[in-house]
Amino acid sequence: MMRLRLAMVQMNPIVGDLQGNVRAICRWIREAKKAKADVVVFPELAVSGYPPEDLLLMPQFLRDIYCMQNRIAKVSHGLMAVVGSVADPHDLQGAIMANSGYMEQTERSKPLNVAWVFADGRVEGMYAKHKLPNYGVFDEQRYFQEGKVNPIFCLGSVRIGINICEDIWFADGPARTQVKYGGAQLILNLNASPYHIGKTQIRQRMLAARAKEYRVFVSYTNMIGGQDELVFDGNSLVFDPRGQLIARAKAFEEDLLLTDLQIPQGDNHDPKGLSMLTPSQKNAGISFIHIPWQPSPVNLQIPSIATIASSMAETEEIYRALVLGVRDYARKNAFSSVVLGISGGIDSALTALIARDALGASNVVGVMMPSPYTSLASRQDSKSLAKCLGITLLNLPITGLFKAFLRQLRHFFDGRPVDTTEENLQARIRGILLMALSNKFGHLVLTTGNKSEMSVGYATLYGDMAGGFAVIKDISKMQVYQLARWRSEAQAPGLDQVGIPARIHSRAPSAELKANQTDQDSLPPYPQLDAILQAYVENNQPKSDIVRSGYPVRAVQQVIRLVDQSEYKRRQAPIGIKITGRAFGKDRRMPITNRYFPKV
Repeated sequence: MMRLRLAMVQMNPIVGDLQGNVRAICRWIREAKKAKADVVVFPELAVSGYPPEDLLLMPQFLRDIYCMQNRIAKVSHGLMAVVGSVADPHDLQGAIMANSGYMEQTERSKPLNVAWVFADGRVEGMYAKHKLPNYGVFDEQRYFQEGKVNPIFCLGSVRIGINICEDIWFADGPARTQVKYGGAQLILNLNASPYHIGKTQIRQRMLAARAKEYRVFVSYTNMIGGQDELVFDGNSLVFDPRGQLIARAKAFEEDLLLTDLQIPQGDNHDPKGLSMLTPSQKNAGISFIHIPWQPSPVNLQIPSIATIASSMAETEEIYRALVLGVRDYARKNAFSSVVLGISGGIDSALTALIARDALGASNVVGVMMPSPYTSLASRQDSKSLAKCLGITLLNLPITGLFKAFLRQLRHFFDGRPVDTTEENLQARIRGILLMALSNKFGHLVLTTGNKSEMSVGYATLYGDMAGGFAVIKDISKMQVYQLARWRSEAQAPGLDQVGIPARIHSRAPSAELKANQTDQDSLPPYPQLDAILQAYVENNQPKSDIVRSGYPVRAVQQVIRLVDQSEYKRRQAPIGIKITGRAFGKDRRMPITNRYFPKV
């Protein structure tokens, strides 16, 4: 047996910050060296950040990425470094192309999503991603060409197969080829896998199955951090050849995961096939790249490193994802503070609490904007919330402004009954005030609408939808209550004992835009509403199936009609953090102009 110390760097890059990302990569490589690592692995597209989207269509961006190679190579002495990046076929060096088997198997039109392999101060080769996802939030076929070859990196006598993200999800994909035809003993999979509910368990089951089936070590190095609506959760993993989990990195935090692998001793110092390949290996795109390495023999007196970070319950995962999403969206877009409307309701209370945990209480400004219909309880609860959270609370009454608008419009509205127009005026006045505070003081405006409201259009364009970032846009109303209860009772690392006042949890939800108003005047009860939305939006079920599940026909028809009619609003809403497997936006894309109304 030989001991190979694997370092997996769960880093948080910023899209487009090539200099900063490479500085971080070099710093992590130095840390891995101090830890006596033999191999250090980084996430997918660590150099560019993920997803770079149409930056990849800019030739200068690709050239600037290429110029980062030498900086990484210079710090690669003493170990093998595997770094996710982009390769433009126009810029690739002939020797690297030939070594990795790409000379005759690439087009010149699109770049490649690659893992660069560095050792001894130079680029030794690369692997290009084969499977390019083109669903949900992924659009990789727009930007990349498929890789077609399978270089095997022989670190001394250890054969290592490298692949990227989607590649490992296919049972008959590149990993299988690398094991079957290249004799790989260790698979290194680089990832930028965004979080959604249930994703961590799905990954673990799949990776365990791959490791057991191929009878090899499998490592899965994932990115962390927020990027627009996406949040990457980390949770990097290592499985042994029996399919047993032997190491797991932290969730939602940068981490350097060190794992000692006991690799069977083989006679591969000059691997068979290094100069002569079998026909089967040639057809499989196999090539061998040899990197000198002196393994450490397994010494039973020295304990091996293998850390399994504790897993999180689903509610904590969701909450941590929201906090990280807010923190990174603000930080990466140069906002140091946020402002939001505080209504005395549960949605704004949860949003304020998330912002406080993300940015600190001193960087959160709440604004209470009472109208003629704002209850005394709402005023009191807003003050109690601000005191509990330690955030600033401004009081900007809108009654005078509302009356001024009504006076201005009185002649034009004469003879027409009061309706939602007057309700929406109040919401839009509040939006103007929040945007004014944002402009003057540089705050990021957070909106407070939840997914249940966004689904059925229970929100006002240019009013409560006005802002820069929608924190709970993908969180249903019932999940809002669940998260608020969990955070108020949480005994979790890094979270202090602070909560939302009890009365906010128990009061009936209301927009308070007219007298004695509650949400349930216009909508089905939230438990029923959320269940219908889950079936229609998340599970894509037809009306007939939802009705057969036991929900009232009229409620199902109402909810589906409202969802379909509100697409134009959602298109104009600020982006928000993706939490579910089918978030509005990139996951669910419906035409605004649409006359398809299927019958029950």
